Amino acid sequence: MNGRSGATKIGLALGGGAARGWAHIGVLRTLAKAGIVPDIVVGASIGAVVGGCYLAGQVDELERFALSLNRRRIIGYVDFNLAGTGLINGDRLGTLLERHLGPRRIESLPKPFAAIATELHSGNEIWLTRGNLVESMRASYALPGIFPPVRVRARWLFDGALVNPVPVSVCRALGARYVIAVNLNADQCTRGTVLPDIGDDNEDDQGNAGPHEDAENPERPSGGTAVSSLLRRQWFGSTTDTRPGISRVVTDALSIVQDRIARSRLAGDPPDAVINPRLSGIGPFEFHRAAELIAHGEAAASREIEDLRQQLELRARLARVRAVGA
Repeated sequence: MNGRSGATKIGLALGGGAARGWAHIGVLRTLAKAGIVPDIVVGASIGAVVGGCYLAGQVDELERFALSLNRRRIIGYVDFNLAGTGLINGDRLGTLLERHLGPRRIESLPKPFAAIATELHSGNEIWLTRGNLVESMRASYALPGIFPPVRVRARWLFDGALVNPVPVSVCRALGARYVIAVNLNADQCTRGTVLPDIGDDNEDDQGNAGPHEDAENPERPSGGTAVSSLLRRQWFGSTTDTRPGISRVVTDALSIVQDRIARSRLAGDPPDAVINPRLSGIGPFEFHRAAELIAHGEAAASREIEDLRQQLELRARLARVRAVGA
């Protein structure tokens, strides 16, 4: 079922969500098994990475990489940077992408693709539809404060999920007549309650007292320099008190912002279908939980497959009727 067979031209909007983006792999697998093939792919942040690898024929390799990750290996990819505009330099991840994608350009992909980015200072929403694929991916996932912004054709760009977390509008602009959105942050919709009183000093907002263990705090390797140890404590936080690390503060803040923007934009330009993986309890930096995330993506897409088939078949029949009438 795709545009080339005469059916409705399908757009796939892959939303941002850091580690939760591994769920996109499961969604793509399930859609492919059902014969639903997108004609246009647009991604924001991690959605740009998965979408670009999919169109480049590298989604199998991406899945193998994701499944190989554990907490210690993740630490190995974190190249801390004290002198730049982001806590992580990002060169190790960029080198990994370049190793598998090479100097491939977006124009060489078999189908239209766009990576969404945000321009520094102006806040412009930038659609990267041409140029180096890896460079565009890096610009799209450059979390402010975590990764440095990326310079693309004289513009400094960072995470596109800040302006268009689930880029349905871009799919439509590129010609899609039926847009499937994958929203990785649907579970965030429980946030946003107004609390006129935050309770007693010895309780948190869930009514629990005392320190808690950070669920996203990987095991720290022993040894290393004092600076490295300090950076890891700053990044992951400490299990000895309730103070969150930089990763938790930044990703929670961005998740809340993205949720508010996504709800507003999806209400104004709703997709024809939406897939909402149930990812509650999986943090945005838990990249080592790829197997769970991929399975959640498969399950979410499976719940929607029958409706997707019926809607696409109905549109195909209507198109044939109109063609005969013309």
